Amino acid sequence: MRIAVLGGGNGSFAAAGDFALQGHEVRLWRRDVAAVNEQRANGSRILVKDARGRHDLQLALVTIDIGEAIREAELILCPTPAFAQADIAKLLAPHLSDGQVVFLPPATFGSMIFAQAARRAGHHASVAFAETGTLPWLARKHGPFEVAITIRAKRLPVGVFPQKLSDHAIAVIGRAFPGAIEPCGDALSGALMNAGPIIHPPLIVMNAGPIEHFERWDIHKEGTQPPIRRVTDALDAERIGVREAFGYGAPHFPLANHYASKGEEWMYGRGSHDRLTDSGDWRERIVLTEHRYMLEDLRLGLSFLVSAAALAGVETPLAKSFLAIGGAICNQDFMRTGRTLASLGLGDLDRETLQRLLREGFC
Repeated sequence: MRIAVLGGGNGSFAAAGDFALQGHEVRLWRRDVAAVNEQRANGSRILVKDARGRHDLQLALVTIDIGEAIREAELILCPTPAFAQADIAKLLAPHLSDGQVVFLPPATFGSMIFAQAARRAGHHASVAFAETGTLPWLARKHGPFEVAITIRAKRLPVGVFPQKLSDHAIAVIGRAFPGAIEPCGDALSGALMNAGPIIHPPLIVMNAGPIEHFERWDIHKEGTQPPIRRVTDALDAERIGVREAFGYGAPHFPLANHYASKGEEWMYGRGSHDRLTDSGDWRERIVLTEHRYMLEDLRLGLSFLVSAAALAGVETPLAKSFLAIGGAICNQDFMRTGRTLASLGLGDLDRETLQRLLREGFC
């Protein structure tokens, strides 16, 4: 199938390389003109390293023209950080066409941002916007044209906006991720599967001292200790409580399953945490006021969770606490600079009206 991948980060390179490895026609769009020219001069090639070895692959297209990248693409995958979504959605919107599926893994309800951008552009094409709970790859770039994939997701719960296009969207996404896609309802359900706002805030806030002290620190290895795990489980219980209050059923993909050696498999399958820490790729320099763990997962992810919880009538004391502490570290009010239903223009909707919008889309 023809797939367009948007962005130039770890997730985008993992997507482009892995899809090319599967034999799909892959078009990569980036905003960095110099990086695009350099990669094209290198034959539009990308090197994927995984457990099976090294794979030297050629992409069909590497371009700065987003219209060219998505032309006749069945699937448009955008794994960029949530704080980049509004700009990309505005660039993408005029070029969308009937039947296309925009997949955001994960998104913090970014599917609504992309749908709203298409609507503002006066676009009336029948396009589905979908999101899931995690990036489908645990990956890190090792060079300008090279990416190492440590783990591929085995289970991806996917929510779709509007939900009435779910069958088509799930079928298209499923061809890119065979056997991994699990429909979970509407886009809000998909947004409330996002694991980043649950796993990363406790790890960066409760390890703030060592993160600042050491040149490099692995929050997933030395930083994942029993007291922090207990806090993570409690924070995840708030997320699951919000899902249940909105009427979304199991499976809720509790983060505890990511660490467990038995029971239900999590999104990355059994033993993924150990493979992640063994790789060494997550021993990294983290600047708390700049890193996406803070500015995306904590600021945007938890502010959205708290906002959705308020509409659902659920208390989220831990999420609010991490927002307060993270905001103090960054000298911001994260509920003001974060992502909420109000900031998305949905603050005046009651629960019934919001859920009707999620089902039917904009009328």
